[in-house]
Amino acid sequence: AGSEAGKDGEDGEIELEQAYIRLDWTQQFSTDVGVFLIPVGILNETHEPNTFYGVERNSVEKYIIPGTWWEGGIKGTYRTENGFAFDGSITSGLDLDGGDGYIRGGRQKVSKATNDEAAFAGRVKYTGIAGLEIAASVFYQDDLDQSTDADYSGLLSTAHIAYTKGGFSLRALYARWDLSGDIESDAEEQYGYYIEPSYRWELSEKYGDIGVYARFSDYEYFKSESNPLNKDLKQNKIYEIGVNYWPTDNVVFKLDYQDTSDADQY
Repeated sequence: AGSEAGKDGEDGEIELEQAYIRLDWTQQFSTDVGVFLIPVGILNETHEPNTFYGVERNSVEKYIIPGTWWEGGIKGTYRTENGFAFDGSITSGLDLDGGDGYIRGGRQKVSKATNDEAAFAGRVKYTGIAGLEIAASVFYQDDLDQSTDADYSGLLSTAHIAYTKGGFSLRALYARWDLSGDIESDAEEQYGYYIEPSYRWELSEKYGDIGVYARFSDYEYFKSESNPLNKDLKQNKIYEIGVNYWPTDNVVFKLDYQDTSDADQY
């Protein structure tokens, strides 16, 4: 949850990322009803600063996913004894302004959201081996632009792997949007991927842990500004290294360096 005061001359606002009722029907099956984070990617459901490397969340899971992303609706989860979990949800959807194809700009955050078009999401995740998580997800909405005459659908597909053994960790993710209908041709395909190896070790019980990482990201997204001449497909390659220091598990200090010389916009 978060709050913000004085925005656009208003008195302020409160944001709730999650506010739902969970019912456990059996040991394997449960449902969530309310406001919850969409089950896509690595960071969207677990995005506290002490859980990831880098001062900012990676750009692939910001502009393509687009986290942090929550909706209102109902979600069902079924878990098996051998480590598989299946999620399915029906929720409120994105509302991309004016058919511009800018995915991140379509998040409504539920409050006063236009909800003429429901969205559907599904995920399969495997965690049956210690330290390993493999997952794939899809999100589909028949009309991403709910507030104008533009009519276009969107399919988001993602896949990721996260593996930890001892101090070594590896994360890799791919995400892609396929849009069709009344949309700019350059916006029809937007994608991104990154790979991130890291290593974390304990300095001492008194001084906590330190970790180092490297990340390569390659992503393309479409963003339309108010000036029609600024409509463009942003192509970005980001090279990044950095260090995290955890004096305790719930507190982290971060430093990173990013080479954005191959980035159109960042």
